[in-house]
Amino acid sequence: MLTLDNHWVTQARHIPSPNANARPDPADIRLIVVHNISLPPGEFGGPYVDQLFSNCLDPAAHPYFATIAHLKVSAHFLICRDGALRQYVPCDQRAWHAGQSCWRDEENCNDFAVGIELEGTDTVPFTSAQYDQLVLLIQALRRAYPGIAADAIVGHEHIAPGRKTDPGPAFDWDGLWRRLAAHGGPGENRTS
Repeated sequence: MLTLDNHWVTQARHIPSPNANARPDPADIRLIVVHNISLPPGEFGGPYVDQLFSNCLDPAAHPYFATIAHLKVSAHFLICRDGALRQYVPCDQRAWHAGQSCWRDEENCNDFAVGIELEGTDTVPFTSAQYDQLVLLIQALRRAYPGIAADAIVGHEHIAPGRKTDPGPAFDWDGLWRRLAAHGGPGENRTS
């Protein structure tokens, strides 16, 4: 079981990001947005996601990095391929992960969402360890923030359609719902 203390998951590795600010209402946490990320694209492991979210990504370290090193982005969490959990922003703060977005006719999802990055791509299957950790994290977040309803777990593709595609077709939504149901959580596909 994961636990939160002062909006940080105690079992996560904490890597505070400067790319965060105050939510309009710190208590208004009611959406979980699942993303994917890999740096360089399609490559896993390494320090590059941490560096991107910490504004210290070396643009000369890889040709792709020159195109993104200037970005000021973050997410609350990253789940690595081996299931390791990292946290960059406390949940009562606004992480900069969703960008232009809309959920249920309400724009600016960063104002009320928690962003979870999975190390991966749209087309490479995610690992069992990642799904296991995601289930534990969703459970912990829903315990800590009861405003997150069972149908408030979505992909970036659902809140920014046409602009974003993650977590993509390689993400097994049905498998996530089954795992959540097996652990007493929402068990039906809420994204269709």
